[in-house]
Amino acid sequence: MPSRFDFQQFQGMTPLDGVNIWAYLLDHNAERITVKRRKPALENLERIFRATFKLANDVGFRAMNLRDLCQETGLSMGGLYGYISNKDQLAEMIEDVVRYATQEMPRLFDDVTEPLDKLEALMRASIYVSEILQPWFYFVFMDSRVLQTAQRTTAKESELHVQALFAGVIAQLPHRPAGSPELQAAHIMAMFQDWYVKRWKYRAADVSPDQFADSAVRMMRGYLAS
Repeated sequence: MPSRFDFQQFQGMTPLDGVNIWAYLLDHNAERITVKRRKPALENLERIFRATFKLANDVGFRAMNLRDLCQETGLSMGGLYGYISNKDQLAEMIEDVVRYATQEMPRLFDDVTEPLDKLEALMRASIYVSEILQPWFYFVFMDSRVLQTAQRTTAKESELHVQALFAGVIAQLPHRPAGSPELQAAHIMAMFQDWYVKRWKYRAADVSPDQFADSAVRMMRGYLAS
């Protein structure tokens, strides 16, 4: 893939969309999902997770329960148990989607060799992935404390994996500014975390994903290429 692309091009180049997310969840959790008819299973997974994100925003994930989820989705408790048996499984599945997306996305740019170009590609892709999966990223950022210890550790390791990837690219710059590549990578990551955590701010200012990505890339290049 090229190092410079816009949101529309990224969507066209990657299979990351709603249909594929539900298919990933269904296939990756086949051992716990007892519903075998694929079409209704995909439709119900979408209903369950959209309702989960709505309830998590409205009342908080800790406060919501499976009865709330039944009421929001229209599924019976028995119908819901065909997909999950408790809230922990919901949180695990959300974390899994975010981890899979963030760890697979960098592979698209393995053939980009120039460090600044690769960093730009990774930044743009990270921003665009978090735009497509904004409720998922927001949940993991805000509610990772509800994950079980193993999943909470995995979520932290996933973020550190991406940060280390950015730091490794920064370390390749022949004339980079003084300072720790890991800290510089952390600053870059904080920029696009702000994008999906505080979407209200950018929505109010009518800032598009492309405008945000362009600005973040200019800041990165202006500092690291100076």
